[in-house]
Amino acid sequence: MQYRTLGRTGVQVSTLALGAMNFGRIGRTTQDEATAIVDAALDAGVNLIDTADMYGTGDSEEMVGRAVAGRRDDIVLATKATLPMGDGRNHRGSSRRWLVTELDNSLRRLGVDHVDLYQMHRWDPLTSDEETLSALTDLQRAGKIRYFGSSTFPAYRLVQAQWAARAHHLGRYVTEQPGYSALQRAAETHVLPVTEEYGLGVLVWSPLASGWLSGAIRAGRPATTSRAALMPERFDPAVPANRAKLDAVERLAAVADAAGLTMIQLALGFVTAHPAVTSAIIGPRTSEHLHAQLAAADTVLSGDVLDAIDAIVAPGTDLAPEEKFDTPPALLDPALRRRPRPAGPAD
Repeated sequence: MQYRTLGRTGVQVSTLALGAMNFGRIGRTTQDEATAIVDAALDAGVNLIDTADMYGTGDSEEMVGRAVAGRRDDIVLATKATLPMGDGRNHRGSSRRWLVTELDNSLRRLGVDHVDLYQMHRWDPLTSDEETLSALTDLQRAGKIRYFGSSTFPAYRLVQAQWAARAHHLGRYVTEQPGYSALQRAAETHVLPVTEEYGLGVLVWSPLASGWLSGAIRAGRPATTSRAALMPERFDPAVPANRAKLDAVERLAAVADAAGLTMIQLALGFVTAHPAVTSAIIGPRTSEHLHAQLAAADTVLSGDVLDAIDAIVAPGTDLAPEEKFDTPPALLDPALRRRPRPAGPAD
């Protein structure tokens, strides 16, 4: 296992981090299976575990807490908040009111008195940066979190948050968690340059592109992965973006074969080769998945292999841009990009 410094924190973390999204109802993973995955990951040198409050509506945090009991000091423990936790109007977002409450809920589910990294799961357009950063700074000073970060923020929001922290003399985000893979490379255009500029640690989610780069999805085979069952539209070959991904996968498989690598090694080696990336988050559903991914822990791709990947999916290109989760709200809601019509006499 290789280790890198998490941004400018001085904390050393493994280049493969264990993501716990599949623990519980999402991946139908039992406590025994989750504990076995955590045990094997720690034995292999993984020291960063990433979860979130909304994974299984708390299931994942509870299972991670049981799995790490007695070993807390050896683990860099990360969780997230902001996405909805039920139907309550204020049981979501990045307000002080919710973060103070939900962090206590996460600590209770995890069975710990602090987390090492508390991340805002998405940018909350209803809450000011000052409000969120002020709350996080106070929680940090109270000893409940060691550091705080963001997840899937548009690049301009990363910059704005850094400016707000400086202007109001508050703690700043020290990490960002973007989606990034050999099939989804738009993060290279703006997000990763911004993280390098501000010295943020980068924890990449979906480095296997929702299973497209696992080796299980190939031309002529039905997609039978759990993710394909959960989101069949993202694997339907009738969709142009999916056909483009399948074509790229076949060409990438040829590159991997020529280099003597598995698809997983190629995919994880690609992500961790970027100088801005600290760790790639792997999210195994079974122990077999974990061991296949751990085999990439020491993979270092040659320049020729990286050049071959660039020739298949151009740098900065997303083959399925509509699958991103950092689209500015004004591109999704027409009302946000249309000036209100002036009231006329009849009004």
